[in-house]
Amino acid sequence: MTELPQIDVAHWQERLDTIAKETGVPGAELGILRLHDDGPDEVFAWATGVLNANTGRNVTVDSLFQIGSISKTWTGTVIMQLVEEGKIGLDQLVKDIIPGFTLSNPELADLVTIRHLLTHTSGIDGDVFVDTGRGDDCLQKYVDEVIPTAIQIHPLGATWSYCNSGFIILGRIIEIVTGQVWDAAMKERLFAPLGLTHTVTLPEEALLFDAAVGHVATVPEPVVAPIWTLQRNAGPAGLICARVADLLTFARLHLKDGVASDGTVVISAESAQAMRAFEVDVPEKYLLGDSWGLSFERFNWHGAQVFGHDGNTLGQAGFMRFYPAGNLAVGLLVNEGSGHELYQSIYGEIFEELAGVQIQDMLVLPDNPPELDITDWLGNYERAGVLIEITVNEDGKPMFRATQKGELAEIENTPVMEYEMLPVREGLYTAWVDDMHLYAPIWLYQLETGDRFIHFGGRATRKVS
Repeated sequence: MTELPQIDVAHWQERLDTIAKETGVPGAELGILRLHDDGPDEVFAWATGVLNANTGRNVTVDSLFQIGSISKTWTGTVIMQLVEEGKIGLDQLVKDIIPGFTLSNPELADLVTIRHLLTHTSGIDGDVFVDTGRGDDCLQKYVDEVIPTAIQIHPLGATWSYCNSGFIILGRIIEIVTGQVWDAAMKERLFAPLGLTHTVTLPEEALLFDAAVGHVATVPEPVVAPIWTLQRNAGPAGLICARVADLLTFARLHLKDGVASDGTVVISAESAQAMRAFEVDVPEKYLLGDSWGLSFERFNWHGAQVFGHDGNTLGQAGFMRFYPAGNLAVGLLVNEGSGHELYQSIYGEIFEELAGVQIQDMLVLPDNPPELDITDWLGNYERAGVLIEITVNEDGKPMFRATQKGELAEIENTPVMEYEMLPVREGLYTAWVDDMHLYAPIWLYQLETGDRFIHFGGRATRKVS
């Protein structure tokens, strides 16, 4: 049997401290979980920096961070429990579960299924951030009053576009089927069976712990975000707060195909495997998984199949990866809006050293950029959260301009983003994003319907004029 490399506790503390400082992250938690067939699990957690730049309070391994959209895989896990129990079906129509379910396109409302929601292929506009209050009826109000106004981004199942709205709908389905609000259902069906002691869904619960606040990247230092969290109805899509050890406990559940550390079967092996099995290809590579399962991202890292999810909230970010072939899981929680530089560096080192796996390559500019014709792609592209304009400047170079819209733009005070589009290959441009310190892909593609799309930031945005 090949001897596994030792996990050097002091080394990874030094690497976390150093890279966080180099990349401008105020505070972070890092965790590594390694399973052994012939012995107990190894679980390690490290902390660095401060929870709040204004107070200077230090991060500890028991501090809570917002895990953001990693929450979607937790919501997805409970949905799979309900499927196992025969209470819903993956290919069951949403309208058959939610009374009076409607969308701006009635035909779409008649066809969309739970599977479409789990795989981000419904075509429902995914970034409709409208506050429906702090009451226990906030999900019901969102689905009944807000979702009917959401536009259809693309034909059902025609492409993939990240959809927060879809997971809020899934949260409402959990409420209807269980008779509990989403928060209570998550505690009873997932947090309690996993023995999680530092995982919550509501801000008043997070206050019982040391909780990180978000920070916005500014020069010379990040500053505290003006608002701590999104509206309550975003819970199923992204409002779980946890320490990194609890995040790894959830990752372990899926590494062990649905079995908790005490032997409790939380979901069946069949369901756990289905959640990470291939469902749909993702148009946008490099920053996301190259394909998606039933709520899990799938990453092909130079031939190694890795699974997980990322999360971004108001000045916080989370990263979860697990590698079944190596019995390894890694979690990272940060209180800076991107955190991607820290993630890319430290995950690259961890997976190389502990599993011999090379992390996915980042997008780079070609040595000899091609000459591409942007003419057919000039114009406006729009969805609820953003207006994208593709133009050419006075030098004839293509330009990408994104103007954020709606309630989330007001909360984040997001400026207009404008980038020069640099050609990579046919259908792919890139732009340098300063606050992430990377080249972000801008994909251009056309559906069989003739509709043209830009895929940027995980979202498909249709050309409207």
